[in-house]
Amino acid sequence: MSAIRDRRERERAQRHQLIITAARELAEAEGWEAVTTRRLAERVEYSQPVLYSHFSGKDAIVRAVALDGFAELAAHLRRIRLAAPGLRQALHDVCRAYLEFATERPALYQAMFVMPTDVKFAHAETPPPLLDCFQEFVGCVHPDTPGRELVAEVVWSALHGIATLSDSGRIPLEFQSERLEFLVSRLGDAAP
Repeated sequence: MSAIRDRRERERAQRHQLIITAARELAEAEGWEAVTTRRLAERVEYSQPVLYSHFSGKDAIVRAVALDGFAELAAHLRRIRLAAPGLRQALHDVCRAYLEFATERPALYQAMFVMPTDVKFAHAETPPPLLDCFQEFVGCVHPDTPGRELVAEVVWSALHGIATLSDSGRIPLEFQSERLEFLVSRLGDAAP
C-alpha cells in the first residue's frame, strides 16, 4: 500500500510542477493574459478539473510560479555572492545578477513582484524561498553594519524600482550599468 501511495504522491508532485512550468512558459511566450486554466489544461494534456485539484485558479498558479521564481533567484544569487572575492564585489555582482534576472525573465519577474498575490514580504508568513532570496542581499552587507537588514531591504527596493521602470520603458534600459554603479558606490560603505 505504501509503495502505491508514494507513487501517487510523486505523480501528483510531477503534475503540480508540470502545471507551474507550463504556466511560466506560456507567460514568457505570450504574457500572463494568455495563461488560463483552459490553455494550461490543453498544454499539459490534463482536464481542467485536474488543474483545479492542484490550484484553486489563476491566482494560485501565479503564486506557485512566484515561489518557484524566488527559489530559482535565491539559488542564483547565492552562487554569485559566494563566487565574489569580497562583500563590495558581492554586492555589485548580486545586484547585476538581479537586474539581469528581471530583464531575461520578465513574465516570471511580474509573477514574483508585480501581479497581485498573497505572498507577503517582511512578514511572519513570508515563504522560505522569499526569505532565502532576501538573505542573499543581507549576505552582501558587512555583519557589523548597524541596520544590516535595512540596508539589504533598501538595495532590493532600489533594484526593484530600476527593474520595474526599465521593463515598462519609463527609464532607458541602456543606462542600467550606470544606475548599478551609482547604487553600489553609495552603499559601498555597508559592504567593505
